[in-house]
Amino acid sequence: MIATIIQRAVMQGTPLLFGSTGEILTEKSGHLNLGIPGIMYVGAISGVAGSFIYEQSVASPDMMNPFLSILIPLICCLLGSALMGLIYCFLTVTLRANQNVTGLALTTFGIGIGNFFGGSLIKLVNSDVPSISLSSTSMIFKTQLPFADKLGWFGEIFLSYGFLVYVAIIVALVSSHILGKTRIGLHLRAVGESPETADAAGINVTGYKYIATCIGSAIAGLGGLYYVMDYANGVWSNNGFGDRGWLSIALVIFSVWRPSISILGSILFGFLYVIPTYIPDITVSTKKLFEMLPYVVTILVLVITSIRDRKENQPPASLGLAYFREER
Repeated sequence: MIATIIQRAVMQGTPLLFGSTGEILTEKSGHLNLGIPGIMYVGAISGVAGSFIYEQSVASPDMMNPFLSILIPLICCLLGSALMGLIYCFLTVTLRANQNVTGLALTTFGIGIGNFFGGSLIKLVNSDVPSISLSSTSMIFKTQLPFADKLGWFGEIFLSYGFLVYVAIIVALVSSHILGKTRIGLHLRAVGESPETADAAGINVTGYKYIATCIGSAIAGLGGLYYVMDYANGVWSNNGFGDRGWLSIALVIFSVWRPSISILGSILFGFLYVIPTYIPDITVSTKKLFEMLPYVVTILVLVITSIRDRKENQPPASLGLAYFREER
């Protein structure tokens, strides 16, 4: 029972881990991207579209190449979500638009794009229900290590996931290392803390903002792809992503802008999300209270870090502020 709950918590938290890691990289450059929910949505539908086209191009599921079944939706997802990040950068870095307004507009735009193309794909298959199933591709994404079932509770807790779960953890750890231990990370943090100083030191502020945001968006998009192909068993339905994009942004605050802490935070958020299903005779109102808990925990962390006022637990100093080189 406990092993099953932990397993479900990890699976539920993986999209949040992708989203928070991507957003942390973006915010370290000084940009608050509230478009993460829309970016994750576009990443998901881009991967679904690529997978749908490939599945339709083969005569039968048995003829599908496992390598292409993973590569095609991955590339489509990364390109789609990175393009959303590029649009955000063009508006906020080049045109110096308000970051909050741009992010919220990007979320609305991304969800609209996802629902439009998702609805179009549903019409192509003449489905009796408002969804599209990519079960053959999903089975490949969900492939577990062959010896996981033989290791009991250890295998169930640590080895019973699709490859994207381990990718999410690796990406978070690598991002944490880059931010804290490399020159690139130092430059990126300098851009987020004081772009004027970074620019005076010869750091390409615009380049770092563009690259960090586009890479962060691509990482966040993988969270949407994981949700559809792994967690939802390859089933796409419009507006079926829930509030996971916003939870990813909340997780950034909870983890005090550290990708490594996001790993544990995502499991905690996932646990709070799934635990109501294991409580017998739970009422709808009580279930809603459990769904609120991640946000309550985030608020508590925000209050505590504000009171302690430790520099390493605070957001980048220039977060949300546009940089005008001419006014330096």
